[in-house]
Amino acid sequence: MTKSKICFNLIAMSESLNVREILEWYLTAGVDETCGDVPFALQTTIDEPKTAPVQATVSAVQNKTQSLEASPRAATTELAQATITACQNARELCSKAETIAALKELVEGFEGCALKLTANKTVFGYGDEHAKLLLIGEAPGADEDRSGIPFVGRSGQLLEKMLGAVGIKRDECFITNILPWRPPGNRTPTEGEVAVCLPFLKRQIELVNPDIIMILGGSAANALLDNAEPISKLRGKWLEYKTSDGKKIPVLASFHPAYLLRNSGQKAKAWVDMLRMKQKLCNI
Repeated sequence: MTKSKICFNLIAMSESLNVREILEWYLTAGVDETCGDVPFALQTTIDEPKTAPVQATVSAVQNKTQSLEASPRAATTELAQATITACQNARELCSKAETIAALKELVEGFEGCALKLTANKTVFGYGDEHAKLLLIGEAPGADEDRSGIPFVGRSGQLLEKMLGAVGIKRDECFITNILPWRPPGNRTPTEGEVAVCLPFLKRQIELVNPDIIMILGGSAANALLDNAEPISKLRGKWLEYKTSDGKKIPVLASFHPAYLLRNSGQKAKAWVDMLRMKQKLCNI
Protein backbone atom coordinates (compact mmCIF):
# COMPACT_ATOMS: atom_id res chain seq x y z
CA MET A 1 0.00 0.00 0.00
CA THR A 2 1.35 3.41 -0.97
CA LYS A 3 1.87 6.25 1.49
CA SER A 4 -0.92 8.34 -0.06
CA LYS A 5 -3.40 5.48 0.23
CA ILE A 6 -2.45 4.89 3.87
CA CYS A 7 -3.03 8.56 4.70
CA PHE A 8 -6.40 8.57 2.92
CA ASN A 9 -7.51 5.42 4.74
CA LEU A 10 -6.45 6.76 8.12
CA ILE A 11 -8.41 9.98 7.63
CA ALA A 12 -11.47 7.94 6.75
CA MET A 13 -10.91 5.67 9.76
CA SER A 14 -10.61 8.57 12.22
CA GLU A 15 -14.37 9.10 12.21
CA SER A 16 -15.15 5.57 13.41
CA LEU A 17 -12.06 4.53 15.44
CA ASN A 18 -10.80 5.81 18.76
CA VAL A 19 -7.17 6.63 19.54
CA ARG A 20 -6.36 3.19 20.96
CA GLU A 21 -7.70 1.41 17.91
CA ILE A 22 -5.75 3.68 15.59
CA LEU A 23 -2.50 3.09 17.49
CA GLU A 24 -3.08 -0.66 17.37
CA TRP A 25 -3.61 -0.34 13.63
CA TYR A 26 -0.31 1.55 13.36
CA LEU A 27 1.54 -1.25 15.20
CA THR A 28 -0.02 -3.91 13.01
CA ALA A 29 1.10 -1.97 9.93
CA GLY A 30 4.69 -1.96 11.23
CA VAL A 31 4.94 1.63 12.45
CA ASP A 32 7.26 1.81 15.48
CA GLU A 33 8.01 5.53 15.73
CA THR A 34 5.96 8.74 15.74
CA CYS A 35 6.93 12.13 14.36
CA GLY A 36 4.53 14.23 16.44
CA ASP A 37 2.45 14.32 19.56
CA VAL A 38 -0.84 13.76 17.73
CA PRO A 39 -1.68 10.80 15.45
CA PHE A 40 -1.97 11.99 11.86
CA ALA A 41 -5.42 10.56 11.45
CA LEU A 42 -6.79 12.65 14.34
CA GLN A 43 -5.27 15.99 13.35
CA THR A 44 -8.36 16.90 11.33
CA THR A 45 -10.60 16.43 14.39
CA ILE A 46 -8.57 18.54 16.81
CA ASP A 47 -9.34 22.22 16.96
CA GLU A 48 -5.77 23.51 16.77
CA PRO A 49 -4.06 25.99 14.46
CA LYS A 50 -2.42 24.08 11.58
CA THR A 51 0.72 26.17 11.88
CA ALA A 52 1.40 25.15 15.48
CA PRO A 53 3.26 21.90 14.74
CA VAL A 54 5.36 23.68 12.11
CA GLN A 55 6.21 26.51 14.46
CA ALA A 56 7.12 24.05 17.18
CA THR A 57 9.38 22.16 14.80
CA VAL A 58 11.13 25.31 13.60
CA SER A 59 11.61 26.44 17.18
CA ALA A 60 13.06 23.07 18.14
CA VAL A 61 15.51 23.15 15.21
CA GLN A 62 16.60 26.69 16.08
CA ASN A 63 17.16 25.73 19.71
CA LYS A 64 19.19 22.69 18.69
CA THR A 65 21.26 24.73 16.23
CA GLN A 66 22.05 27.30 18.90
CA SER A 67 23.00 24.52 21.28
CA LEU A 68 25.37 22.99 18.73
CA GLU A 69 26.95 26.35 17.96
CA ALA A 70 27.52 27.00 21.65
CA SER A 71 29.00 23.57 22.37
CA PRO A 72 32.68 22.90 21.57
CA ARG A 73 33.60 20.66 18.61
CA ALA A 74 33.85 16.98 19.52
CA ALA A 75 37.40 15.85 20.09
CA THR A 76 39.04 13.25 17.84
CA THR A 77 38.39 9.73 19.08
CA GLU A 78 41.25 7.79 20.60
CA LEU A 79 41.13 5.23 17.78
CA ALA A 80 41.26 7.92 15.10
CA GLN A 81 44.12 9.67 16.85
CA ALA A 82 46.01 6.38 17.19
CA THR A 83 45.58 5.74 13.46
CA ILE A 84 46.82 9.24 12.59
CA THR A 85 49.86 8.78 14.82
CA ALA A 86 50.60 5.33 13.37
CA CYS A 87 50.40 6.69 9.80
CA GLN A 88 52.82 9.46 10.67
CA ASN A 89 55.23 7.00 12.31
CA ALA A 90 55.04 4.73 9.26
CA ARG A 91 55.90 7.59 6.92
CA GLU A 92 58.82 8.64 9.10
CA LEU A 93 60.19 5.09 9.10
CA CYS A 94 59.86 4.84 5.34
CA SER A 95 61.87 8.02 4.84
CA LYS A 96 64.78 6.37 6.67
CA ALA A 97 64.85 3.22 4.51
CA GLU A 98 67.23 3.39 1.56
CA THR A 99 67.08 -0.30 0.62
CA ILE A 100 64.46 -3.04 0.52
CA ALA A 101 66.34 -4.91 3.26
CA ALA A 102 66.34 -1.87 5.53
CA LEU A 103 62.65 -1.26 4.91
CA LYS A 104 61.82 -4.90 5.66
CA GLU A 105 63.62 -4.66 9.00
CA LEU A 106 61.73 -1.49 9.89
CA VAL A 107 58.36 -3.03 8.97
CA GLU A 108 59.07 -6.13 11.06
CA GLY A 109 59.78 -3.90 14.05
CA PHE A 110 56.77 -1.64 13.51
CA GLU A 111 54.15 -1.81 16.30
CA GLY A 112 51.58 0.67 15.00
CA CYS A 113 49.18 -1.81 13.37
CA ALA A 114 47.00 -4.10 15.48
CA LEU A 115 47.04 -6.76 12.73
CA LYS A 116 50.56 -7.65 13.79
CA LEU A 117 49.23 -8.88 17.13
CA THR A 118 47.14 -11.62 15.50
CA ALA A 119 49.47 -12.46 12.60
CA ASN A 120 52.04 -15.22 12.75
CA LYS A 121 54.64 -13.55 10.53
CA THR A 122 55.28 -10.30 8.72
CA VAL A 123 54.80 -10.98 5.01
CA PHE A 124 57.02 -8.44 3.28
CA GLY A 125 57.60 -8.09 -0.46
CA TYR A 126 59.64 -10.82 -2.12
CA GLY A 127 61.54 -11.20 -5.39
CA ASP A 128 63.90 -9.23 -7.61
CA GLU A 129 64.56 -5.89 -5.94
CA HIS A 130 65.18 -4.32 -9.36
CA ALA A 131 62.34 -6.02 -11.21
CA LYS A 132 60.65 -4.40 -14.17
CA LEU A 133 57.31 -5.87 -13.06
CA LEU A 134 55.87 -5.34 -9.59
CA LEU A 135 52.74 -7.26 -8.60
CA ILE A 136 50.51 -6.18 -5.70
CA GLY A 137 47.81 -8.16 -3.89
CA GLU A 138 45.62 -7.17 -0.95
CA ALA A 139 46.77 -9.16 2.09
CA PRO A 140 48.48 -12.40 3.07
CA GLY A 141 46.43 -15.57 3.48
CA ALA A 142 46.94 -18.49 5.85
CA ASP A 143 49.77 -20.05 3.80
CA GLU A 144 51.56 -16.73 3.47
CA ASP A 145 51.15 -16.06 7.19
CA ARG A 146 52.91 -19.35 7.94
CA SER A 147 55.75 -18.92 5.45
CA GLY A 148 56.28 -15.16 5.55
CA ILE A 149 56.34 -15.04 1.71
CA PRO A 150 53.58 -13.51 -0.43
CA PHE A 151 51.54 -15.62 -2.86
CA VAL A 152 52.66 -19.13 -1.95
CA GLY A 153 49.24 -20.76 -1.47
CA ARG A 154 46.81 -21.93 -4.14
CA SER A 155 46.36 -18.42 -5.49
CA GLY A 156 50.14 -18.00 -5.63
CA GLN A 157 50.51 -21.23 -7.57
CA LEU A 158 47.92 -20.05 -10.07
CA LEU A 159 49.67 -16.69 -10.39
CA GLU A 160 52.97 -18.46 -11.07
CA LYS A 161 51.33 -20.49 -13.86
CA MET A 162 49.77 -17.36 -15.35
CA LEU A 163 53.12 -15.58 -15.39
CA GLY A 164 54.83 -18.63 -16.85
CA ALA A 165 52.27 -18.76 -19.65
CA VAL A 166 53.52 -15.38 -20.91
CA GLY A 167 57.18 -16.24 -20.38
CA ILE A 168 57.78 -14.53 -17.03
CA LYS A 169 59.35 -16.33 -14.09
CA ARG A 170 58.24 -15.58 -10.54
CA ASP A 171 61.79 -14.72 -9.46
CA GLU A 172 61.97 -12.06 -12.16
CA CYS A 173 59.18 -10.10 -10.46
CA PHE A 174 58.77 -8.35 -7.14
CA ILE A 175 55.56 -9.46 -5.41
CA THR A 176 54.00 -7.77 -2.40
CA ASN A 177 50.67 -6.86 -0.76
CA ILE A 178 48.90 -3.75 0.49
CA LEU A 179 49.14 -5.21 4.02
CA PRO A 180 52.15 -7.08 5.42
CA TRP A 181 50.02 -8.84 8.04
CA ARG A 182 47.10 -11.21 7.62
CA PRO A 183 43.72 -9.93 8.85
CA PRO A 184 42.11 -12.46 11.24
CA GLY A 185 40.07 -15.00 9.31
CA ASN A 186 40.98 -13.29 6.02
CA ARG A 187 38.44 -10.57 6.78
CA THR A 188 38.38 -7.36 4.76
CA PRO A 189 40.90 -4.90 6.22
CA THR A 190 39.59 -1.65 7.65
CA GLU A 191 40.34 1.74 6.13
CA GLY A 192 42.53 2.54 9.11
CA GLU A 193 44.61 -0.62 8.69
CA VAL A 194 45.10 0.11 5.00
CA ALA A 195 46.07 3.73 5.72
CA VAL A 196 48.71 2.69 8.26
CA CYS A 197 50.30 0.09 5.96
CA LEU A 198 50.11 2.04 2.70
CA PRO A 199 53.35 4.04 3.28
CA PHE A 200 55.28 0.76 3.42
CA LEU A 201 53.90 -0.31 0.04
CA LYS A 202 54.59 3.07 -1.54
CA ARG A 203 58.18 2.98 -0.31
CA GLN A 204 58.62 -0.51 -1.77
CA ILE A 205 57.45 0.83 -5.13
CA GLU A 206 59.95 3.70 -4.95
CA LEU A 207 62.85 1.42 -4.00
CA VAL A 208 62.11 -1.26 -6.61
CA ASN A 209 61.33 1.41 -9.22
CA PRO A 210 59.50 -0.94 -11.63
CA ASP A 211 58.55 -0.21 -15.23
CA ILE A 212 55.05 -1.64 -14.74
CA ILE A 213 52.76 -2.29 -11.77
CA MET A 214 50.13 -5.00 -11.97
CA ILE A 215 47.49 -4.87 -9.24
CA LEU A 216 45.61 -8.05 -8.42
CA GLY A 217 42.10 -7.49 -7.08
CA GLY A 218 39.75 -4.56 -6.63
CA SER A 219 40.62 -3.88 -2.98
CA ALA A 220 44.32 -3.52 -3.76
CA ALA A 221 43.56 -1.28 -6.75
CA ASN A 222 41.25 0.95 -4.71
CA ALA A 223 43.85 1.32 -1.95
CA LEU A 224 46.79 2.17 -4.20
CA LEU A 225 44.90 4.34 -6.69
CA ASP A 226 42.64 5.92 -4.06
CA ASN A 227 39.34 5.27 -5.79
CA ALA A 228 36.22 3.17 -5.30
CA GLU A 229 35.75 1.69 -8.78
CA PRO A 230 34.98 -2.05 -8.99
CA ILE A 231 37.63 -4.24 -10.57
CA SER A 232 35.27 -4.97 -13.45
CA LYS A 233 35.61 -1.31 -14.51
CA LEU A 234 39.30 -0.90 -13.65
CA ARG A 235 40.69 -3.93 -15.46
CA GLY A 236 41.48 -3.98 -19.14
CA LYS A 237 42.88 -0.46 -19.40
CA TRP A 238 46.11 1.23 -18.47
CA LEU A 239 46.04 3.44 -15.42
CA GLU A 240 48.78 5.45 -13.74
CA TYR A 241 50.50 5.67 -10.38
CA LYS A 242 52.61 8.69 -9.45
CA THR A 243 55.41 8.30 -6.91
CA SER A 244 56.35 10.96 -4.37
CA ASP A 245 59.12 12.24 -6.65
CA GLY A 246 56.70 12.66 -9.56
CA LYS A 247 57.53 9.56 -11.60
CA LYS A 248 54.55 8.09 -13.44
CA ILE A 249 54.33 4.30 -13.58
CA PRO A 250 51.86 2.46 -15.85
CA VAL A 251 49.40 0.37 -13.85
CA LEU A 252 47.28 -2.54 -15.04
CA ALA A 253 44.61 -3.96 -12.74
CA SER A 254 43.32 -7.52 -13.05
CA PHE A 255 41.45 -10.13 -11.07
CA HIS A 256 43.04 -11.65 -7.98
CA PRO A 257 44.04 -15.30 -8.49
CA ALA A 258 41.92 -16.27 -5.46
CA TYR A 259 38.89 -14.83 -7.27
CA LEU A 260 39.77 -16.80 -10.40
CA LEU A 261 39.88 -20.01 -8.38
CA ARG A 262 36.25 -19.40 -7.41
CA ASN A 263 35.17 -18.00 -10.77
CA SER A 264 36.93 -19.91 -13.53
CA GLY A 265 34.79 -18.20 -16.16
CA GLN A 266 36.81 -15.01 -15.64
CA LYS A 267 40.15 -16.63 -16.45
CA ALA A 268 39.87 -15.67 -20.12
CA LYS A 269 39.76 -11.98 -19.16
CA ALA A 270 42.73 -12.44 -16.82
CA TRP A 271 44.63 -14.10 -19.66
CA VAL A 272 43.98 -11.07 -21.88
CA ASP A 273 45.30 -8.84 -19.07
CA MET A 274 48.47 -10.94 -18.87
CA LEU A 275 49.03 -10.64 -22.61
CA ARG A 276 48.48 -6.89 -22.42
CA MET A 277 50.99 -6.60 -19.58
CA LYS A 278 53.57 -8.69 -21.44
CA GLN A 279 53.22 -6.62 -24.59
CA LYS A 280 53.69 -3.39 -22.64
CA LEU A 281 56.70 -4.82 -20.84
CA CYS A 282 58.34 -5.76 -24.13
CA ASN A 283 57.79 -2.26 -25.54
CA ILE A 284 59.41 -0.42 -22.64
